[in-house]
Amino acid sequence: MKSPESIIPDLKELGGLILGFLPWLLFLFLAGKTIASLEKAILLSLCTCLIFGFRELRLGFILTWGTLIFFSFCAITINFFHLMWVAMYMDLLSNSALAFVMWLTLLMGEPFVLQYARRDLPEERWKDPAFIQGCRQMTIVWAALMTLSVALSILRRTTLLSWPGWVYFGLSLVIIISGLAYTTVFKRGKRLKRLRDK
Repeated sequence: MKSPESIIPDLKELGGLILGFLPWLLFLFLAGKTIASLEKAILLSLCTCLIFGFRELRLGFILTWGTLIFFSFCAITINFFHLMWVAMYMDLLSNSALAFVMWLTLLMGEPFVLQYARRDLPEERWKDPAFIQGCRQMTIVWAALMTLSVALSILRRTTLLSWPGWVYFGLSLVIIISGLAYTTVFKRGKRLKRLRDK
């Protein structure tokens, strides 16, 4: 029998979260510095979204639809029409798209975290105010982190700081890891509190 403090549920939830962001993570790591690598990363991310996000697309998950729309836009503008200005601003466009979709889910009253969290919960808990508030809080943190990524992309284009590209890449990873760590710790704390209150 697993102890209530077991990290297995946390790892399972973290895996699900990473799977939800898989097209974006692949894109971050594979886009590279050439047009050829960018085109391959776009197509791979688009295919990954369609394959691994098929269920979420059918269920109307806003983040997954936003991901599909973004990578479809990239495939059309870069892979098909070869619009180089899109490629030049790709980090700014991708970070902005992700931040926009996350804030949009909040404005629509359907925080993206809530859509993913409901998959694994019995329907009677879907309307629980504490559950909804927790999902809203996690979505706000993720949207704020992605907005920070947008700010870094803007800063990169100014003369205020002339850091090498690897510094910005490293900061992007720190932002993503911070979001994953926050989500894992937050959900674990909520789960352990629920178990103690039983």
